[in-house]
Amino acid sequence: MFFNVQWSVLTYPPSVFSFVGRTAMCSCVRGSRALSPVLLPRLLPQPGFRLPERGLWTSPQCLAVSSQPLPVPSQARVVICGGGIVGTSVAYHLAKLGWTDVVLLEQGSMAKPISIECQMASYSASLYQRLEKETGVKTGYVKTGSLCLAQNQDRLISLKRLASRLKVLGISCSIIKPKEVAKLQPLVNIHDLVGALHLPSDAVVSSPDVNHALAVAAAGHGVQILEQTTVQQVVVEKGHVMAVETDRGSIECEYFVNCAGQWAYELGQASEVKVSVPLHGCEHFYLLTKPLQEPVSPDIPVVIDMDGRIYARPWQGGILSGGLEKNPKPIFTEGRNQLEIQNMQEDWDHFEPILSALLRRMPSLDLAEIHQLVNCPESFTPDMRCLMGETPGVSGYYVLAGMNSSGLTFAGGAGKYLAEWMTYGYPTANVWPLDIKRFGNLQSSRTFLRHRVMEVMPLLYELKVPRWDFQTGRQLRTSPLYDRLDTQGARWMEKHGFERPKYFIPPGKDLLSLDQSKTFYKPDWFDIVGAEVKCCKEAVCVIDMSSFTKFELTSTGDQALELLQHLCANDLDVPVGHIVHTGMLNERGGYENDCSVVRISKNSFFIISPTDQQVHCWSWIKKHMPNDPHLHLEDVSWKYTALNLIGPRAMDVLAELSYVSMTPDHFPSMFCKEMSVGYANGIRVMSMTHTGEPGFMLYIPIEYALHVYNEVMSVGQKYGIRNAGYYALRSLRIEKFFAFWGQDLDAFTTPLECGREFRVKFDKDTNFLGREALLQQRQEGVFRRFVMLVLEDHDTELDLWPWWGEPIYRNGQLAGTTTSSAYSYTLERHVCLGFVSPPPDEEGLPRPITPDLINRGDYEVDIAGQRYPAKAKLYPFSSLFAQQKRRKEDMELSNLQGK
Repeated sequence: MFFNVQWSVLTYPPSVFSFVGRTAMCSCVRGSRALSPVLLPRLLPQPGFRLPERGLWTSPQCLAVSSQPLPVPSQARVVICGGGIVGTSVAYHLAKLGWTDVVLLEQGSMAKPISIECQMASYSASLYQRLEKETGVKTGYVKTGSLCLAQNQDRLISLKRLASRLKVLGISCSIIKPKEVAKLQPLVNIHDLVGALHLPSDAVVSSPDVNHALAVAAAGHGVQILEQTTVQQVVVEKGHVMAVETDRGSIECEYFVNCAGQWAYELGQASEVKVSVPLHGCEHFYLLTKPLQEPVSPDIPVVIDMDGRIYARPWQGGILSGGLEKNPKPIFTEGRNQLEIQNMQEDWDHFEPILSALLRRMPSLDLAEIHQLVNCPESFTPDMRCLMGETPGVSGYYVLAGMNSSGLTFAGGAGKYLAEWMTYGYPTANVWPLDIKRFGNLQSSRTFLRHRVMEVMPLLYELKVPRWDFQTGRQLRTSPLYDRLDTQGARWMEKHGFERPKYFIPPGKDLLSLDQSKTFYKPDWFDIVGAEVKCCKEAVCVIDMSSFTKFELTSTGDQALELLQHLCANDLDVPVGHIVHTGMLNERGGYENDCSVVRISKNSFFIISPTDQQVHCWSWIKKHMPNDPHLHLEDVSWKYTALNLIGPRAMDVLAELSYVSMTPDHFPSMFCKEMSVGYANGIRVMSMTHTGEPGFMLYIPIEYALHVYNEVMSVGQKYGIRNAGYYALRSLRIEKFFAFWGQDLDAFTTPLECGREFRVKFDKDTNFLGREALLQQRQEGVFRRFVMLVLEDHDTELDLWPWWGEPIYRNGQLAGTTTSSAYSYTLERHVCLGFVSPPPDEEGLPRPITPDLINRGDYEVDIAGQRYPAKAKLYPFSSLFAQQKRRKEDMELSNLQGK
């Protein structure tokens, strides 16, 4: 399971938040879209002992530190910077995979507090349990269980949603009543509780001892661990790591791993080629009490009260407690801080709200004697998820940092996946939500990071309902139409730093109440989005989709075509002007990118990808580009404003503005023409909408954007034109069974699993990436399939809504999870998309899935523990609905003519 636990010397559980999510990295990532969005901590670290004279944390079995540091080797295959639990985990797992020439550098000593993060809790738990046997070093593993409290019904709903997902992973948990909480944890005041989530198998460990055990195990496999060694910079030549310069000499190497914690940002900036590692430090406080009059049992459950913003756990007969305050204190904002992590100054005024919340939850602690208030730094990232993977600009430079104060539970699994990534070229689970390439340089501003982490730290415990948005770091990237749309009632969401309209509030609506509306049930924007969808189907709407990633690939000869034929599964050797939907696949046949490619000229291609693919897609193409001066890739995302003109009257609007017929006979589907629209020339008009509805995409040079938009809106008035947002787009695409990369598709999803085999051209001349894997899969059979489910017996007004990540059951057995969902205003029902797998055969082996197997099953979707029946199909229900509607209209017309 995967939890969000954040700490320093200890780990504390995170808030339940609607993200990557995110559940156990090992399985949830794969099963319910990379990390599921809500989770608690499975492992809470035991603090070590503090040495007052040094101000450092250590463990009884700390590594022996020689007065004379070991000499720095002249070369190694891998150099890891950072001797905390994350760095030692990477070193341990590389060694386990057979790497023998690995050096781990630590600027201080190994006896210091460790920053912790989690999301790999299931693997980490098993690892920490077996480490003691493997190394002989005690890890302090104690199974305590945990209690996540709910003070209101919304929090209880979020815990119920979490519980249904955890059960999918085989994790024992249950929703319990307040009286049961009191039995399990007598110190807890239950008067204001409505329930709790109990996880009986959660555990605590000693973080210094786990770190020591990992270091001992890594050293036993040949890893060299050098203390008192500071990395100064990474030497890069021709885009590849060549060496690491330290204060004690230089080490030639092929790979470098930045596990430098809160200093990872500065280390990235100090390299010859700057590497963006977007994270920022904040102070984190926790309190230690002396043993209570009646000592607290070491196996009593950990308590997480997210509504009170606190956590508490047993510690040496007393209590260890901290929290996530609403007003965090950022640190280390200027220069490169070279100090070892040491406990910083106490701040009782700052800690007072957390202390008050603790005493309300555990009133008997009022008589407890305080041992110490600890203040130590934690690093946080812009989206509350860690940074992992190879950097886009430097080959061989890997990062594992930004643990959002949850490193201990995260470290075991994270180190394993990064080691696999370095060994095989990819990890064994989809870790895209953690991939450092989800960020670009635009998120590296120190001001942006400082402001964002002040929001992120409190958010970890906030109740996050579906479709919440960050409030800091906004208006960083905007369309030229932003101000124009904003005055017309646009409400905004942010994707990869780009502002995108969610929906448009009509005049007369209560803007404040709508903006503050938060619910797991029917949202207040329901009717607004419904009106936008209706307009898309009956008239014409405009959606600003300028955030899409846009590249141009050009060459003097056939080099551009040859590269795309190698990268893309579909055939790109099409006539000029044609548009091809295609996947860029990896060697396993999974989607690295899902894009639309337009052949602009014989040797020029226009590539359109999802917004958050800007860095990843660029990196993927550049990785496979030959070093040819006649082949050029350019990011033109900023050069074009994109307007999506959706609806049956779209052709009328464009025909008036261009004096060109836009009917299918003159402008066929999936075709692109460069046209004049109004006074503007050079507009790339494409007959596609990404929704399955009729219409056109207009890619407009930014200097013409406002003019074209004004002309479209002016001419469109007579056709009932209106603005629409991404919520309407989502509803339209889901009811048409359109899969989106990052939501439904990922690096482990193949075209054969999601019904896109028709976009794979096995017979084209070029042997494209992933072809062999797809041929093998076609021969052996597909073991999971992308399906569409329409909920039945679900009351849209009264029942909880599905959002994504809900378990899918077939004939009463778990079959998969949803990846996205939306209300279909056409079907007047909820539609969920997701993957299902058949039960294993008699020998427990995977069984190929067939259309007949899907059609014969009885399906249910679990929403917060309540199962709703659903019909599953392999084609859009909307198509069937439209056919039935046409038959009904034909019959009515026939009856009318017969009268």
